[in-house]
Amino acid sequence: MQNNGSKDKIGKLKISEEVIATIASLAASDVAGVAALVPNTANLKGYLRKNPSAKAVKIELNDNIAIINIYVKLKFGAKIPAVADGIQRNVKESVQNMTGIAVSR
Repeated sequence: MQNNGSKDKIGKLKISEEVIATIASLAASDVAGVAALVPNTANLKGYLRKNPSAKAVKIELNDNIAIINIYVKLKFGAKIPAVADGIQRNVKESVQNMTGIAVSR
């Protein structure tokens, strides 16, 4: 048999948003200065009710491009710009390396 350099496409792999969220949350937690990931409670009412549907990581997928929002609590004395930059770099690198999905923001 001869392979002419063409690849046979057997199937399609779909990675769930929950898997991407898990990778992103682990990557964000590894950054120095991050105390914890916290659910997004956009207002005081949601915070007081401890909204169970609020999540610390929100994923939007459009044509294999991800937009990831992560909500964190920082350690006292952490430099916000440095920690934010570290989170962005670590999450983007981890998600892209493990899934092959591009992260735009």
